[in-house]
Order: sequence, then C-alpha cells, then structure tokens
Amino acid sequence: MGTPLGDFVRAKRDSIQPQTLGLPERGRRRSPGLRRLDLAARAGISVEYLTRIEQGRDRNPSVSVLNCLADALSLDAAERGHLRYLAKITGGACPSHTRPAPPRRDVRPALLDTLRLLEPGIAVVTNRLGDILARTSGYELLTDGTGLLDSDTPNLTRYVFTDPRARTFFTDWSEVADEQAFDLWLGPSIENAEWLSTELAPVAGPEFTRRLNLHVVPQRGVLRLNHPSGHELRLTRETLDVTADAQQLVVYLPADERTAEAIAELRGYGRGERGARARGGLRAIS
Repeated sequence: MGTPLGDFVRAKRDSIQPQTLGLPERGRRRSPGLRRLDLAARAGISVEYLTRIEQGRDRNPSVSVLNCLADALSLDAAERGHLRYLAKITGGACPSHTRPAPPRRDVRPALLDTLRLLEPGIAVVTNRLGDILARTSGYELLTDGTGLLDSDTPNLTRYVFTDPRARTFFTDWSEVADEQAFDLWLGPSIENAEWLSTELAPVAGPEFTRRLNLHVVPQRGVLRLNHPSGHELRLTRETLDVTADAQQLVVYLPADERTAEAIAELRGYGRGERGARARGGLRAIS
C-alpha cells in the first residue's frame, strides 16, 4: 500500500522528461518520465531505497534524504513545502480505530470581528476541507444563484465536484477542482481529510480521486467566474492563514476595472429581496 509521500515522489518522477535534466534517452519504456535509476543517482540514494519510499515501505526518510529528493526532482518552494508536509503526515500516520470525524465549524469571535471589518467586501472564512464557516454579505452577493450556499453547511469542495452548476460558475473549473483536491492534504487533520475524501469518492468518482492523487501544487492565479447575472468576473485572492485554528480568511478583490464596475452594479441591483439580503451583514455558520 502506498503513502501520500510515495505517491507524490512517483508522480513527480513520472512527470519529468529525462532530456530536461540533460539525461540521455534510454530507449522506449512502458511508463513515462524519469527512471528510478536516474532519480536515485541524482539524489545519491540507492534504487532499492527509492523504491521503498515510493511503495510506502519506508515512511520515515531523513530530512537530508528529503532535501536530496527535492533537489533531484527540481522542486520549487511550494512543492518542497508539500513534500515536507507529506513526509510529516506519512511518518505520523497510524491505523485509527475511531471513525474519522468532520472538523469543528466554530469561528473565534476575534476572527469574526476581523471579517466584519471587511464588509461590504467579498470575504469568507474557510478551512482547507472547503467548509464555508463565515462570510460577508459581499460573498453572498457573489455566489447568489449559484447553489453554493444552498446547504446549511456549505462546502466548496463538495460543491465543485458534485454540483453541475459549479462547472458553469467557475470558468476554469479544472484548475479550481485541482485546488480543492490539493487542499485536502492540508486539512485540519489527516482524519478530517479522510472523512471528506471517503464521503466524496463514491459520488464524485474518478474525477475526484485522480485529482486528489496528482499532488500538483496549484498556481492559484486569477479566479474567473461566470456570474448568474451575466457578468464575467475576474478576482484575485488574498489569503490569511489562521494556523492556530486550521482556518483561513480569504478576501476577493477585483482584478480589473470591468470587474469592479460589475460588482458595484451587483451591489446596487434592485432594492428588494436581493438588496436586503446583501445589506444584511456578516453570516456565520454554526
């Protein structure tokens, strides 16, 4: 049985073409990418040891081995951080005799006060599982009519993979799906991530499990949305990690003047039910 660390190393090895590292072609082979022999030589470890890591039979490689693997795979800073994180959860993993449970959903009053200061801007408090824990009226306005907030306990990851409307709402749905799947590895705990993955796998199918095991660090560029009002929105995301709570505060900002004008129009649209709802202020999920 493999491990997240072994899966990541193998996925990165398979994604590298030997010629990009100045290595000679060694004839046709059944699988793409870098050979174990070449990666082991670059990292200064034995092929047998690399095989044990990839297959999950060695769960505790030293820091020096991790650094050598990172150098040999030419990992960037974000990928190196992911490698270290996977090594941590792989080494600390042990069989659990209790049923995995969802994480806590409460948000500290101080964080709610911070979110309130951002009104009427577009901001949300989430965890890495995608649970939407609190949001501003601006976030409600942004997602109005998309179905994202229809549930009493809205979850962005579940929405992306199980609600057909998500594929219309997110212009670059594939990139957003990669982001949400990757973030499960950074969840409040490995047990929490297992809980959501187990729940999603049967309904989301191979589209979800394939992305979960890609271990590709997402770029998180401009978020493009097709708003139900007909507006095409482009937003940048500023994320503040609240490490102690395993949560994050995400603020969405217009990426261009056209988007800024569209959001202003949405805020001023009507003075009826939607307008009243947008002026209703902060909403926290309990």
